[in-house]
Amino acid sequence: MIQEKYKFDTKVQYLKYKVLREVAKLAWEDKLLENVMDIPKMIIPGKIPTMRCCVYKERAILAERVKLAMGGNPENPNVIEVIDIACDECPAAGYEVTTSCRGCLAHRCEDVCPRQAIFIDQNHVAHIDKSKCIECGKCAKICPYSAIANRKRPCQNACKVKAISMDEEQAALIDNEKCIACGACVYQCPFGAIMDKSYILKAIDLLKNNKNQKVYAVVAPSISSQFTYAKLGQVITGLKNLGFHTVIEAALGADMVAQAESRELAEKGFLTSSCCPAFVSYIKSAFPELTEHISHNLSPMATIAKYIKETTENSKVIFIGPCTAKKSEAQLENVKPWIDTVLTFEELQALFDSRDINLTVLEEDVLDNASYFGRIFARSGGLSDAVSQGLKEQNLTDFELLACTCDGIEECRAALMKKKRNILNANFIEGMACTGGCIGGAGCLTHGEKNKAQVDAYGKEAMEKTISDSVSVLHIVKK
Repeated sequence: MIQEKYKFDTKVQYLKYKVLREVAKLAWEDKLLENVMDIPKMIIPGKIPTMRCCVYKERAILAERVKLAMGGNPENPNVIEVIDIACDECPAAGYEVTTSCRGCLAHRCEDVCPRQAIFIDQNHVAHIDKSKCIECGKCAKICPYSAIANRKRPCQNACKVKAISMDEEQAALIDNEKCIACGACVYQCPFGAIMDKSYILKAIDLLKNNKNQKVYAVVAPSISSQFTYAKLGQVITGLKNLGFHTVIEAALGADMVAQAESRELAEKGFLTSSCCPAFVSYIKSAFPELTEHISHNLSPMATIAKYIKETTENSKVIFIGPCTAKKSEAQLENVKPWIDTVLTFEELQALFDSRDINLTVLEEDVLDNASYFGRIFARSGGLSDAVSQGLKEQNLTDFELLACTCDGIEECRAALMKKKRNILNANFIEGMACTGGCIGGAGCLTHGEKNKAQVDAYGKEAMEKTISDSVSVLHIVKK
């Protein structure tokens, strides 16, 4: 069997996976409540600490990870939470004078500081008074020796929407009004002190009751770049072995969205995409005046789930993908009726192993087909390509698509700012909060450049060659 640690990019992911796996194992056996306190000891059975000062602190942190694996704090609406006890190893953030300071006579840093936060000692070495510093960075820019460094914490560096600050105890603090639940901080925190809540227990409850209901797995097209130790057909078989009735591509929903969104774009003349929930949240929080331009189409996840529930009685839908923000999207009033819960690829791996399902020995099953254009939604630029194709197929060629493809939230900010100032030379903004698109999502098992090529290759395997062909098959099934 494949060694567990080779399924993940980091040891933090591996630790998170082990907690999820143990929680899932006990949940399948209806033994979770009576054994939940023993999970930290199961993961760290000895008395020798492996990462922290003592084994007791390690277990205390693991206990908090267990809580998040069981759904987290119900009073916190955000799906991203901070484990305060684990957030104590990073140095204080902010600008600091390093040993590269040469004690020069010019003291440009002192002169440029607007708050007189820099003082010079008897050796002409600069120091920063943190109580006065406003983090403007002017001193760092003007220092001829580059001796002043910005010691931002990894989570703050990762959060491009500036939703993370520090509390009085110097633990990370998330501003829920700014947070878009992209999960970048979750993936980048070296100590795993920030995690996304898991709804794996709800998924297990649905699967355990599959005799009374049909549980559908809607899988994101980025699944083609995950579980690289097995074949995609084996992953599909593994899902059915877990108890899913049918496995359907979210890319089918993407085809439906591409068709509808291209029509909406031609009708309105300007749109921002609605597929990435983190991007949509960012517009609403940072650029509320542009909210009216967000496409009125549901995301591919919600679109195909809505189709399933409207055409199949007593059906339940679990979305499986790379995105932590999808967990937030599933709680929205216009999405909640269609999606029962959301799992990441990390959580799916834990589910497989909680049932001792070895994907590598399974026979291959077939995944329901979507078009090439629906499948490439997984990577940056794919949605724009699909909208272009949708315009062509519906003979809307009088409308000229001028797409602005935004790869990552910083590019999204730049495009939205230009639109706000009416200087954007585009009529469609494709926004992807994660770099690379969905293939760079925080809930991926692996992250890398090769993922884009794998998604494109997967798209070329599609049986349906056009969006219209893909959507027409759905209509036939519905009739």
